[in-house]
Amino acid sequence: MFIEVNDIKKSYGEGGSYVQVLKGITSGIKKGQICAILGPSGSGKSTLLNTIGGLDTIDSGSIKINNIEISKLNPKELSLYRRNLLGFIFQFYNLVPNLTVKENIQVCEYLTKTPLDLNELLEILGLTEHQKKFPSQLSGGQQQRCAIARALIKNPELLLCDEPTGALDYQASREILMLIEKINKKYGTTMLIVTHNTAIKEMVHRVIKIKDGQISEDYANTVLKPASQLEW
Repeated sequence: MFIEVNDIKKSYGEGGSYVQVLKGITSGIKKGQICAILGPSGSGKSTLLNTIGGLDTIDSGSIKINNIEISKLNPKELSLYRRNLLGFIFQFYNLVPNLTVKENIQVCEYLTKTPLDLNELLEILGLTEHQKKFPSQLSGGQQQRCAIARALIKNPELLLCDEPTGALDYQASREILMLIEKINKKYGTTMLIVTHNTAIKEMVHRVIKIKDGQISEDYANTVLKPASQLEW
């Protein structure tokens, strides 16, 4: 398995404010798979994503990414792990407002020795004609495309997506999901997608449903529905 999580637990607060968010999560994802993590607000799905991304620590258990036990890494090693292996896409695009599309992407291009071809990426994501524009001149869907390009330019082995379509309308959401599907097929990037959009479960290789900090369902799809055919 490329991703192995074993009995991970995570809590916040102390005394009367103590909350256990993850209550023993165990699962595995193969390299090159897209996995959707579904669940209601407060179920622990974003916390799970953040622990895998090394943005949050766990109380106990084990997280291995490509045989790296990340829960035992020191801060410097964690920083290198995020820099070398991961790409992040968030619901809110976090683009630098005074940089153009191309410059926003180049910020991350300089972080790796083996970046993807920038012009090819701009073409795949439909940003070639927008590369000299600033974020304020783009639609929400175009800004998310830029955020995806920025995450992908590093050629990450693992792409973590937290509600990547959450701020978009139906048409833009469909287009982003089609791009995610296309990128997975072209580059073989392993992807974790945290989402409220239950339709996404039909296009992914694996589905993990979380309820109250525990896995309620964990299964693989034998047949995938193309993102272009999803309805919600």
